[in-house]
Amino acid sequence: MFSVQQEGYVAILALHRPPANALASSVLKELSERLDALKEDEQVRVIVLHGEGRFFSAGADIKEFTAIEASEQAAELARAGQQVMEKIEQFPKPIIAAIHGAALGGGLELAMSCHLRIVAENAKLGLPELQLGIIPGFAGTQRLLRHVGMAKALEMMWTSEPITGTEAVQWGLANKAVPEEQLLDTAKQLAQKIAQKSPISVQAVLKLVNEARTKTFHECVEKEAQLFGQVFVTEDAKEGISAFIEKRTPQFRGK
Repeated sequence: MFSVQQEGYVAILALHRPPANALASSVLKELSERLDALKEDEQVRVIVLHGEGRFFSAGADIKEFTAIEASEQAAELARAGQQVMEKIEQFPKPIIAAIHGAALGGGLELAMSCHLRIVAENAKLGLPELQLGIIPGFAGTQRLLRHVGMAKALEMMWTSEPITGTEAVQWGLANKAVPEEQLLDTAKQLAQKIAQKSPISVQAVLKLVNEARTKTFHECVEKEAQLFGQVFVTEDAKEGISAFIEKRTPQFRGK
């Protein structure tokens, strides 16, 4: 279901499960395993996640829902999905979602767990679960609220109406909208820019931003000072400062 192609320090992680790239439990399990492998690969500094075919992902596998008979079964399905989304959000390497076609339901929940989102202008993004008489279960209610605010999040969920990629940028749900034919190249270019930085400093920033979700401002500021000290004495920091003084491009090695 997933394939990995590497370009420099960037891994292109592609989902191929036609026709809609539905997020069945088996898909989420394989995604988690792929991420575990990429985490340990020192030659991978940034990941671009995209869907092959017509969609990024049109949602969860609805056929799986028909086998669920008890409330606790459904709750466990939700928790399993939430764990994968949390793994993505807490992943120590940047993950960029390249979204075309549609990111709906579980597909949007997957995209929102990524650190950055590049979207096709005509893509459709939404959480239409209420149309089925259910609610989002992979932390979609919380991440959509964080990105677009309460009023817009409630509107999107209560009406089940998606927004376009262009609108997603306007609402803060995506970083950039481009014509669909430019989508993957744009995401790769962004990934390559990030991959040129020291992976140590990239990871430190990511850790601090994630900690801001659960800790106070002053706790995070103190953590920033600690990490500043740790990063400052790395070989990459010495290389970066020397390169600046010598007016050359730094060559970071992750040490």
